[in-house]
Amino acid sequence: MMPETTKTIRQMCDAHNVTPRTLRFYEAKELLFPIREGQKRLFTKRDGARLKLILLGKRFGFSLEEIRQLLDLYHVGDDRQTQLARAYDVANERLADMVRQRDTLSEAIEDLKHQMRWGEKMIASINTTKNAAE
Repeated sequence: MMPETTKTIRQMCDAHNVTPRTLRFYEAKELLFPIREGQKRLFTKRDGARLKLILLGKRFGFSLEEIRQLLDLYHVGDDRQTQLARAYDVANERLADMVRQRDTLSEAIEDLKHQMRWGEKMIASINTTKNAAE
């Protein structure tokens, strides 16, 4: 019988809404370190906390390497000050990238709307000319 402090791969998948493939991928990338008992993987609370941070980082567009570096800073021994400062810096850079992407996308949306309005006018003009000729 396994201790209550660990979860099976299925329990982890259900708890974090991920697939077994995702967990194995993060394990292969050395972001998670489940206990191996033969073919069975048992995940600790630490793995669960790390997975939450990985998923949050991915949601914000952090690379796996950035996430790994941030997770590795947990054990520096300065009450996580280094980890938090670096996470803040990475987040600040990512936020600036996201704002630039949003601005670029907003411009493209407005340009497309303008082109579509022009297209509507052209279609209406063609239809008017066509109907007048009939």
